[in-house]
Amino acid sequence: MNAVLSPPPRRPIRELPDELVSQIAAGEVVERPASVVRELVDNALDAGATQVTVRLLAGGVRLISIEDDGCGIEREQLPLALKRHATSKIGSLADLESVGTMGFRGEALAAIASVSELHLLSRTAGQPNAFLLDASSGELRPAARSTGTTVEVKELFFSTPARRKFLKTDATELAHCLEAVRRHALARPDVGFTVWHEGKLCEQWRAGTREQRLSDVLGEDFLADSVAVERTVGPLRVTGRAGIPDAARSRADWQFAYVNGRFVRDKVITHAARSAYEDLLHGQRQPVYVLYVEIDPTRVDVNVHPTKIEVRFRDSREVHQAVRHAVESALSAPRAAQAANPQAVLPVAPEPAPAMPAWRQPAIPFAGERVQDIGALWAKPQATAVGWRGEAAEGERSEPHRPAEGGPPSTPLPEGAWPLGRAIAQLQGIYILAENAQGLVVVDMHAAHERIVYERLKTQMDAQAIRSQPLLIPATFPATPAEVATAEASQATLEMLGLQVTPFTPKTLAVRAVPATLAQGDPVELARSVLAELAQHDASSVVERARNELLATMACHGAVRANRKLTLEEMNALLRQMEETERSDQCNHGRPTWRQLTLRELDALFLRGR
Repeated sequence: MNAVLSPPPRRPIRELPDELVSQIAAGEVVERPASVVRELVDNALDAGATQVTVRLLAGGVRLISIEDDGCGIEREQLPLALKRHATSKIGSLADLESVGTMGFRGEALAAIASVSELHLLSRTAGQPNAFLLDASSGELRPAARSTGTTVEVKELFFSTPARRKFLKTDATELAHCLEAVRRHALARPDVGFTVWHEGKLCEQWRAGTREQRLSDVLGEDFLADSVAVERTVGPLRVTGRAGIPDAARSRADWQFAYVNGRFVRDKVITHAARSAYEDLLHGQRQPVYVLYVEIDPTRVDVNVHPTKIEVRFRDSREVHQAVRHAVESALSAPRAAQAANPQAVLPVAPEPAPAMPAWRQPAIPFAGERVQDIGALWAKPQATAVGWRGEAAEGERSEPHRPAEGGPPSTPLPEGAWPLGRAIAQLQGIYILAENAQGLVVVDMHAAHERIVYERLKTQMDAQAIRSQPLLIPATFPATPAEVATAEASQATLEMLGLQVTPFTPKTLAVRAVPATLAQGDPVELARSVLAELAQHDASSVVERARNELLATMACHGAVRANRKLTLEEMNALLRQMEETERSDQCNHGRPTWRQLTLRELDALFLRGR
């Protein structure tokens, strides 16, 4: 027999005591010692501090002391500072809608005082001495201190033992406190920060420039492995640095986003930044970045969460586009130029064409035709005076390319001539070896060419359609019922991609046109790959949702394959195209396309100089 549950006794509605109300509010604001550190450092920065010192004991559980050299608090206002919803930062609804300070809710000190032993010591410039306020007793007495404020928080959660049990080890809580200070330090390079734990110095960041602060907090490698971000769109300004794909991490722990100087976790900014890396990162790697978004305070609502770590934008699409395009623009420039010596003088080729810069001249004075376009990689072998274009003649396959007899002799590569250098050999039909001013450059031939083709396809797609080239003889192939159905249902999408695939028989499809850029590729393999991708997506929205994925597949099948023998002329043409193509440092799948081995690294391999 099931027991009948009796209804709970009806209780009258009554007003909660102030102490319980404060502790309930503290549960929203104060989660752990790091929450206290964040709130108190916010107050120090709002007070105009130029130096903030944080002292901790037991990871912040036993003691959190925040000292600043700000403007201080008047003696008469010290008791008022500990009351709930008492603040000097806003006074009306209009102020709330355009908050320009870190804090504004007036809850932090009251919430912290309800779950700890809090002492507030402050002095203004006009007072002869400081005053110390005991939050528990309300006693106010004179004390010694220079201008500024010190807040001491002892025995956090002593009055709520259940909350204290949820805290982790001292080392874990210390790490969270350091992270809270680190976030403030990245936003305010003009302020010095010092963190002490158990009497030992943990971190110290001196005031300086933004680049210096980024280097001090995140390390010199971050500056070396990142690019500057700078973009202004109407009322929005996005600055900072975005890590190159090679610097990506397995976790998203180095992603810092700031809105008007406030660290936030915002889905709009996170998605925008991630989308800028969508065809640059390999697998599930996470990008690293520090982005600062400056926006009119009236266009963003910071009063969304008690911890103020979430915001809401009036026009989220505007912010998303600005952040995405800012990061994309920063990452699009090829980094190959960094491999060259920036102080080196570019070589002067003999009698260069007036409209052609010196670095676009052929690497070696060839006797044959000069290749100005990467199209030579698709060209069929043609007989020349020195053998075959696509593959060296028998007996010449192992010989390096030599200029025609009587021509100028081959000279060493002038320092700083080309960022990716001059091709010297091909390794196993997979890698191109090139010599530049820094040493040796190793290029993944297929990956590099795949990126070049991919960027060309995207450029054509931006013009609403990819230019197609009809085939003289249609390529037919036996198709599955799914492939036939996909081809019939996706005619419009296929045409936008530059493909024309029509039924030839009930069980056969015919490829009648292919993208002009891939005219020399395998039309059947290309058509089958695209149809397989289309079958996984809605044809009506495939261009919007899967355009890049489809184009990447097309580029992969259209790029030059491994084991293809290239002449030095073709290798140099590929290197020059890499130097001009956006995002050419990674292939479509996020893998690197080239690596630099400096002379110092090569010397180390052979123990030279030891």
